Amino acid sequence: MGPMSTDRPRISARIAAISESATLAVDAKAKALKAAGRPVIGFGAGEPDFPTPDYIVEAAVTACRTPRFHKYTPAGGLPELRAAIAEKTARDSGYRVDASQVLVTNGGKQAVYEAFAALLDPGDEVLVPTPYWTTYPESIKLAGGVPVLVTADESTGYRVSVDQLEAARTERTKVLLFVSPSNPTGAVYTRDQIAEIGRWAAEHGLWVVTDEIYEHLVYGDAEFHSMPVVVPELADRTLVLNGVAKTYAMTGWRVGWLIGPQDVVKAATNLQSHATSNVANVSQAAALAAVTGDLSAVARMREAFDRRRRTMVRMLNEIPGVVCPEPEGAFYAYPSVKGVLGKEIRGKRPATTVELAELILTEVEVALVPGEAFGTPGYFRLSYALGDEDLVEGVSRVAKLLSEAR
Repeated sequence: MGPMSTDRPRISARIAAISESATLAVDAKAKALKAAGRPVIGFGAGEPDFPTPDYIVEAAVTACRTPRFHKYTPAGGLPELRAAIAEKTARDSGYRVDASQVLVTNGGKQAVYEAFAALLDPGDEVLVPTPYWTTYPESIKLAGGVPVLVTADESTGYRVSVDQLEAARTERTKVLLFVSPSNPTGAVYTRDQIAEIGRWAAEHGLWVVTDEIYEHLVYGDAEFHSMPVVVPELADRTLVLNGVAKTYAMTGWRVGWLIGPQDVVKAATNLQSHATSNVANVSQAAALAAVTGDLSAVARMREAFDRRRRTMVRMLNEIPGVVCPEPEGAFYAYPSVKGVLGKEIRGKRPATTVELAELILTEVEVALVPGEAFGTPGYFRLSYALGDEDLVEGVSRVAKLLSEAR
């Protein structure tokens, strides 16, 4: 017998098909250049540029000294945190759930993964409004599901319509993914739009996975509404995803949650009991302080984000060939740069937003995430969760470079 055949792939097909998180990759590249002493300004990362509030940090310090937290705790979350999340949900969105309907996860991403893992069988289709956040399609594919992209553009402020969703629905469709406020576009759906989409989903027996992580980051006249509150008949087939990351500047603490019907939550908890067990207890104690406290921290952040949002959108729209609808939520602008592609800039003719992003990073040392990462080439995502001076300087560098396009 000779040695085992070596032509079998080293990595499983399922995992080899996953692409790296483009947003984290751009952020890492910007940080590496910065560390090498380059004056790079990064618009890549989706995280507030504020520290976590002191009272939350203090709760974590106390938890470190509490022996109970040095041991395993229930895989589904600390009972007091699950109860507090149920209360916070009723307070902030009007959605009333029992603590038993809450699963505490290692950040919002684990909630996304477990939601699709619990719902999908191979071949089940998920309607994914596009531009989408990079992680959604990967989580769907990992669960054996098929992401069906429903693309909206700047003409509707990146909102999909019921007609578009209906055109994409087949007998394999099991889930509608619904995200408002949206990452990457900042689009916020009106109550009427949410009602129309929710009633359509209910009528066709679809499940809804709705990500509410940006619920508190809305601006101007825009309002956040939770789909199972607007369309109560959907509640038994809705999973709500959320977390402390964006509201309390806690991206690195890794605490999210999934809320849903008890059978699905139980199934997802079983999965988590084998995947990770409990979320780190110190982080859960910090999250407990966050969700039981007031919302003054996010109110301060929102004020800064709103100011930066208006500055960024104004500056982007002044660039020839760039069109940027006004984002009403989250902390991203999503300009179309289709009017710049194919033109000559410093001896190059970037044909795609990937190539243009490379050129911008090389020539003016600004890091942007190309729209390819979100399912729509021809756009960039820029986070405005960075200091005012850096924001103005960074967009000015891009404007100066793009104004050379011939």
